[in-house]
Amino acid sequence: MDGRERLRAYLEQRREMGESEFMLDGMSVVEALAAIDKLRPSKPPQTSRSTNVKAPEPAPVPAPLRGVAEGHRAQSFDARPQAAAPFGTHETAKSSSPATDDLAARFAQGIVIGSAGGTLFEQNPYRDVASLAELAKLIDACTLCRLHETAKCAVPGEGNPDADFMCVGEAPGANEDETGHPFVGQAGGLLTKILAAIDLSRDQVFITNVLKHRPPANRNPLPDEVDACSPYLVRQIQLVKPKVILALGTFAAQTLLETKTPIGKLRGAIHRYHGIPLIVTYHPAALLRNPAWKRPTWEDVKLARLVLDSSK
Repeated sequence: MDGRERLRAYLEQRREMGESEFMLDGMSVVEALAAIDKLRPSKPPQTSRSTNVKAPEPAPVPAPLRGVAEGHRAQSFDARPQAAAPFGTHETAKSSSPATDDLAARFAQGIVIGSAGGTLFEQNPYRDVASLAELAKLIDACTLCRLHETAKCAVPGEGNPDADFMCVGEAPGANEDETGHPFVGQAGGLLTKILAAIDLSRDQVFITNVLKHRPPANRNPLPDEVDACSPYLVRQIQLVKPKVILALGTFAAQTLLETKTPIGKLRGAIHRYHGIPLIVTYHPAALLRNPAWKRPTWEDVKLARLVLDSSK
């Protein structure tokens, strides 16, 4: 693949994830410069007969992303996709439980949806469902949208019903549709490593999706499907009462935060969902397609861990 094709493929991939910013985190600096050089004329016009003219120096490249936490030095890593995979290869990250006010001063405050004393939960049609198990039975029998017609299994979600940490993804995939369990297969294995990197196991957290049935061929969810499933998710959040929500991927983040802002601009901030801190990061399936995003995901989950520790 020549430089033009490679650069175009890279930009198309970023656009598919809902991003508009161009960051050179999918190639090494040398590869990126080489690709750009190939877009230039092979023989630029000469402006001087001198043989001693120095070639222009390349434009400066931004420094790698710094660690989000004070006391956490950014790890040295190769920006090439095959080497930018911190999960499972480094020590776990634990914070010294900084105060909430300190966190607010150190990190950007993001979108605020509702308030801790709001009425969203009170208006939920499933507000009288007393447990996650009872809610899961309702999800299994749900026919409120067309997705139940093509799905094999409902995937209500699973984990610790009293978890302080909650992961919310987009929708079940093929493996989840077969088993009825969230985040299995390669993406699920990577999520397990991501959680382990911040000293959490799957049985300590609660994992779910916005949609509870798989969309055919993993297509994007439709508005009426989101409307049908969202009350289930809202009730799950109310029952679990997490101290932190980690939104995995563009769709989950934009749904919970009621925005169309690209995920690249939602990352790195502490949002609030009805009083609950919410951190945004890439979906594990996206990391499998672009391993260079594992590095910024590591920064995101370290922030989520800091927020979790600050709540204790």
